[in-house]
Amino acid sequence: MTTGRPPEGDWLGTPYLRFDRQGAVARVVVDRPQARNAMTGAMYFGVRYAVDLVNGDDGLGGLLLTGSGDVFIPGGDLGGDTVDDWGAPALLGLDNVPFDAIRYSPKPVVSAVNGIAQGGGLLMALLSDVAVASERATFRAPELLRGIADTGYAAFLPAQIGPGRAKDMLLTGRVVTAAEALDWGLVTRVVPHAEVEDAALEALHDCMRMAPQAYGEVKRVISTAYGAIDRMTMLDSLAGPEALEGWTAFKERREPAWIRPELPPRKGRR
Repeated sequence: MTTGRPPEGDWLGTPYLRFDRQGAVARVVVDRPQARNAMTGAMYFGVRYAVDLVNGDDGLGGLLLTGSGDVFIPGGDLGGDTVDDWGAPALLGLDNVPFDAIRYSPKPVVSAVNGIAQGGGLLMALLSDVAVASERATFRAPELLRGIADTGYAAFLPAQIGPGRAKDMLLTGRVVTAAEALDWGLVTRVVPHAEVEDAALEALHDCMRMAPQAYGEVKRVISTAYGAIDRMTMLDSLAGPEALEGWTAFKERREPAWIRPELPPRKGRR
């Protein structure tokens, strides 16, 4: 196991996140192509740290989040890779992942969804002030396939797209196209793939033109519409036998034990 070093300054604690300053804009790129941008604990915490870094720096007015290649963020690395570990497995608690930080960030956070967004990546896009998606982007919430009762999704998705569509996504694990995501209100802007980062940057600039104190106050009220996460239920689920079986099955490239043998094989990815 390679020991990394925790965040400091513009170093986000992992070589798989790039933090760039472009004038008053901070740009964070998830860049782990060898694992299709799968997030380690250090990477999740690094995005969390970046949001705080932007909010604490008077020279920065907003954060742009995107991925490399044809993947935005696919969620956590279930393979258990700790190549950037500096105590990172313990960072997967709900206080250390970036979701609430993005949701309540006083300064704007805009996502340029350049490709696959699922798991934690979908949550980051959903909770951003604006999510601009490539026409090639796809969205998915596969947590129940992994044995995880994600009460964040159970609260956020119905508020964003309505209970019926939320059930369709969460209870079937289906893939949602960019066109469907726009129609449902999962994202609000879809653009040609080559234009996604420029369009997201334009949206961020527009957010940064608003009066900052009033912006934060209005955003705080809007954020309450997502409701509260049932933390105790989710923590129990993450530590429970179904989550362990879901992780083990994924790592061993097999179906979880709870799937009835008479069911036909699932189409597409596991």
